[in-house]
Amino acid sequence: MNGECVLEMKNVVKQYGDNLVLDGVSFKLFRGETKIIIGASGSGKSTILKLIMGLDRPDEGEILVEGQEIARLRESDLVAVRSKIGMVFQESALFDSLTVRENVAYQLYEDGIDDDKIEPKVRETLGFVGLEDAIDKMPSELSGGMKRRVALARALIGRPDIMLYDEPTAGLDPITSRKINELIIALRDIQGVTGVFVTHRLRDAFTLATEYATNGGSATTFHREGPLLCIANTRFLLLRDGKIIFEGPDELLRRSDDPYIKRFLA
Repeated sequence: MNGECVLEMKNVVKQYGDNLVLDGVSFKLFRGETKIIIGASGSGKSTILKLIMGLDRPDEGEILVEGQEIARLRESDLVAVRSKIGMVFQESALFDSLTVRENVAYQLYEDGIDDDKIEPKVRETLGFVGLEDAIDKMPSELSGGMKRRVALARALIGRPDIMLYDEPTAGLDPITSRKINELIIALRDIQGVTGVFVTHRLRDAFTLATEYATNGGSATTFHREGPLLCIANTRFLLLRDGKIIFEGPDELLRRSDDPYIKRFLA
């Protein structure tokens, strides 16, 4: 991880009616880093992702993506910003009437990429998520976990600088969740993708914070951090009542004496 800041929120406030969802939220995300955002339901986790994507606007504060302030941009100007960001929704959000190939290639078609260049990119990306054999299937033929991996491939196809994950393992069984987590770890450690990972599942959060991937040829191997190794590029951010009450590594989070944090982790 180097010192280049690719995403920053400065004193962001967001209110829906009388509900103050974000109350002066500030943080920085550096290239190659992953921020794991946790917190109780309604604490503002998913709202942060919507604001980063420009799907919603803050009432106060600034949001900078690679140095560009996006909170006041016109919708037409947000297109270029969104091209730098990939997002995986918890519902997968695939187009039911399109094949896996067409779903994954959708952005490339929209960008006017030549057909002969699209096919190898789609196959390569589906190969990364382990689904090249499903290229001609329809979403209705896929399991929940396969749909989530197709959604990940679709988000990755444009080689985004930043990946946003909104509860990517919600509703999945532990084995399938593990596959999704391993893909995200591999993206972080082998491809250097910067990420924001929103989840309510602490097991998944701590998996990301305590495991790392190495790549020997075609095989990706996963390891747990030991007493002599601390994963430096993954940090927790805990929200409570619209404010960040903790930011730092998993070791400090687990050792916190704060009564609320202790109850939350328990």
